[in-house]
Amino acid sequence: MNTTTAVDQHIVEKVRNLNSSTYILKFSRGGLEFTPGQHLNVGKKGSGQHREYSIYSGSDSDSIELLIKEVDDGMVSNQLRNLKRGEELSVKGPYGFFLTDIRPEKGEKLLFIASGTGIAPFHSYIRSNPGANYRIIHGIRDMDEAYDPEDYKKGRYFTCTSRGQKGDFHGRITDYLLSGAEEPADKVYLCGNSSMIYDAMDILRASGYRHDQLFTEVYF
Repeated sequence: MNTTTAVDQHIVEKVRNLNSSTYILKFSRGGLEFTPGQHLNVGKKGSGQHREYSIYSGSDSDSIELLIKEVDDGMVSNQLRNLKRGEELSVKGPYGFFLTDIRPEKGEKLLFIASGTGIAPFHSYIRSNPGANYRIIHGIRDMDEAYDPEDYKKGRYFTCTSRGQKGDFHGRITDYLLSGAEEPADKVYLCGNSSMIYDAMDILRASGYRHDQLFTEVYF
């Protein structure tokens, strides 16, 4: 996979708000090629400021989508949310190797564990490989953070809500893993909050997973 900087234009097509703090930025592909799990450095053209965001769209999509959470005093996330259709982005990448070792043709049973917007690389992978044998555990505060759940096959997307009473399991991801209800997988991929990842890794190792079955991408 070529990870050199894309030089073609990337034009904003749409900003789709998902809740009060999270949105999807959609822009023209401009010849950019990527592997699901990779990320881009993106900023408003001419601003001189970029931030890393995992790609949310499938590898065969006509456009690129990023799942972005607007943070307090986050200059880039605020600028990107307020862009209008037709404005130009500065895009560098893609970068990274998360998920690139998966071989869909082998039929591996995959367990994806995400917190918040850490679901982005898994969404990209599933849109690129709809026949994959996967299951997602998504740790969120309440159901307004369950982004595009209709994009996953029935029974493959499982929510753990730490605040709201709705969802598949009321509690944190780690609480669910400790319950022992999840069936074993061939490989487990974790993405999102570092505290969740470290705690979940300890639980998974204690339950019998080997080091070479566990893969992580820490967001913060």
